[in-house]
Amino acid sequence: MTLDPAIDAFYASYSEAARLDWSYFQIERERTREILERHLKQPPAEILDVGGGPGDYALWLARKGYAVRLIDAVALHVSQAWERSEAQQPRRLMGVSVGDARQLEQDSKSADAVLLLGPLYHLTARSDRLQALGEARRVLKKDGVVFAAAISRFASFFDGLRGALFQDPDFERIVRADLHDGQHRNDTGRIEYFTTAFFHKPDEFLLELREAGLDAELYGLEGPAGLLADFDARWRDPGSRTKLLDFLRLVEREPSLLGLSAHILAVARPR
Repeated sequence: MTLDPAIDAFYASYSEAARLDWSYFQIERERTREILERHLKQPPAEILDVGGGPGDYALWLARKGYAVRLIDAVALHVSQAWERSEAQQPRRLMGVSVGDARQLEQDSKSADAVLLLGPLYHLTARSDRLQALGEARRVLKKDGVVFAAAISRFASFFDGLRGALFQDPDFERIVRADLHDGQHRNDTGRIEYFTTAFFHKPDEFLLELREAGLDAELYGLEGPAGLLADFDARWRDPGSRTKLLDFLRLVEREPSLLGLSAHILAVARPR
């Protein structure tokens, strides 16, 4: 298994374990957890978290009584997930290991659910994404479900609109490339511009899922809330947060708005 050195260097340069506590990334966490809870079987169902990073979702699910195994391509994340798992005994993870989403070691039809909440971003070749989706389908039980996340084709464009990033010509160049073909590359050394990735259009994402033998529903996680300049203040206020989440649920599956979400979550089952 080989990992693009730029991706490995990126994840070594900041705390992915803390990212979901920052600003509008908190919507990503809240909405992902909410949608997982809607569709998962009851504990102690068996869950494979592929590309689970330092374990935010895996550890949360383990605390709820699920039997969770985590794999990730970044060795640092695997080490962090293991340490965090050991610290939350007895609700620890069932296993933590370095692995490749395109070639899973798990037995066929062994998982009630498979999470792919990161790998598809960094598999920039369509054939690799289809291989990862096919592996998720292979290890899934007949009545299981795959949760797969994609980054919107327009995510960096919206970042530029929300802040002052378009004042940097290098960022403008990156966004123009994103909008052209979804291939995101950052050669600037600025970690806030992300790393090697592929950004999907919603219809492209659906086509890949279908080609992998999965029927899917797409959910916009952040919706237009990710564009709010005063997001942090609104999120801190309990009433405002509740209202914001209520309205995001109302439009979460509206096809014309899916691309507005920085992250798009597929809930998919074998065809």
